[in-house]
Amino acid sequence: MKLAYVPALIASSALLAGCGAEPQPLQYGANPDLPEPRRGLLPNMTIAKPAPWGDRQPTVPQGYAISAIATDLQIPRQTLVLPNGDILVAEGRGGNAPTLKLKDVIAGVIKARGNTSVESGNRLTLLRDADGDGTYEQRTVFAEDLDAPYGLALVGNNLYVANQDELVRFEYQEGQTQASGPPAKVADLPSAINHHWTKALAASADGQYLYVGIGSNSNITERGMAVEVDRAMVWQVDANTGAHKPYATGLRNPTALAIQPGTGQLWAVVNERDEIGPDLVPDYLTSVREGAFYGWPYSYWGQHVDERVRPQDPEKVASAIAPDYSLGSHVAALGLAFSSEAMGTEFADGVFVGEHGSWNRAEPVGYKVVFVPFQDGRPAGDPIDFVAGFRDDDGTTRGRPVGVTLDPRGALIVADDLSNTVWRVTPAR
Repeated sequence: MKLAYVPALIASSALLAGCGAEPQPLQYGANPDLPEPRRGLLPNMTIAKPAPWGDRQPTVPQGYAISAIATDLQIPRQTLVLPNGDILVAEGRGGNAPTLKLKDVIAGVIKARGNTSVESGNRLTLLRDADGDGTYEQRTVFAEDLDAPYGLALVGNNLYVANQDELVRFEYQEGQTQASGPPAKVADLPSAINHHWTKALAASADGQYLYVGIGSNSNITERGMAVEVDRAMVWQVDANTGAHKPYATGLRNPTALAIQPGTGQLWAVVNERDEIGPDLVPDYLTSVREGAFYGWPYSYWGQHVDERVRPQDPEKVASAIAPDYSLGSHVAALGLAFSSEAMGTEFADGVFVGEHGSWNRAEPVGYKVVFVPFQDGRPAGDPIDFVAGFRDDDGTTRGRPVGVTLDPRGALIVADDLSNTVWRVTPAR
């Protein structure tokens, strides 16, 4: 079929996708009410309509303030607050997966309309607020010529960066504004096809290990299991030698990782599978247990079998464990950060989650940063909107949050890859 017909197909497909039953309410928490799978010609598609912020800003709770500390970036994805308060921003976009079917071409054209058209930065940018007044007056390119950098971690004087194809290490001295030389390779990362290209990164509390989140090469194995080797899992990497092993498996796309303060427990947010309805499958927040299997591709939310996957593996399904906390289906969680008392009493104990926002629901969800409260070290209660106002009811969308990072001095740093802005949220003082 010729591409000249794609616009007409997009229009008709959008109409078809909009037909059918009304979506079920979103599910939050440990025991979501999962509806029966629903499949159609194409998923519902409601795409962001990008627009400039102008004199507007995202909204935050009463008693908090938000400001843009960097603009005109080149696709900011994740950030890292360094010990002296400098902020590193990983900029770029990767992936090179060929489309499989006409529906993939259509979906790709539609999804692109809701993303930035800015060229991938493939770099790290450093922001500095020298006098501590909240204005980051200095901005330098810390490192360039990287390959879609995403995950960031600092262990002592070693700065680790997860490119889409390899984990690398820079030597870092506090106060540096530029890398002193090219990085050293720590380990190759799976990069063939790269349907899900982001490589999330966290360092163990003692710095001995690095954890890398590696997404699947498909929605539900459409490209075959051969291309899923070493994917849909979290790797544990020896920081000194680069030796690695699977730490947990069956995680379709672990997009952000964080270590829980005080416990050393690894947590992740995971983007689940598509095309079985607007309310399946919930994206989730979970502790990551060593050796655990989380279901992909054979099942979801524990042992709910995905009948599309053939051949099935009953033994794997029987071993699958359910995640800890549902964030709701298709919110596209891409950021994760544990909070502290520096963020105020109401938001002291829990995690912030950056939700990039859906494209495959008639009623969009996400497009905000939420706070998930914790009690006794576990999620407890519904998520609370913390940074919102990125998307209007008419579809006008000024930003899409990705990475979130806590500045221990009392600020949340939010990367917005639609407006190419880094935001800073602080309690009123």
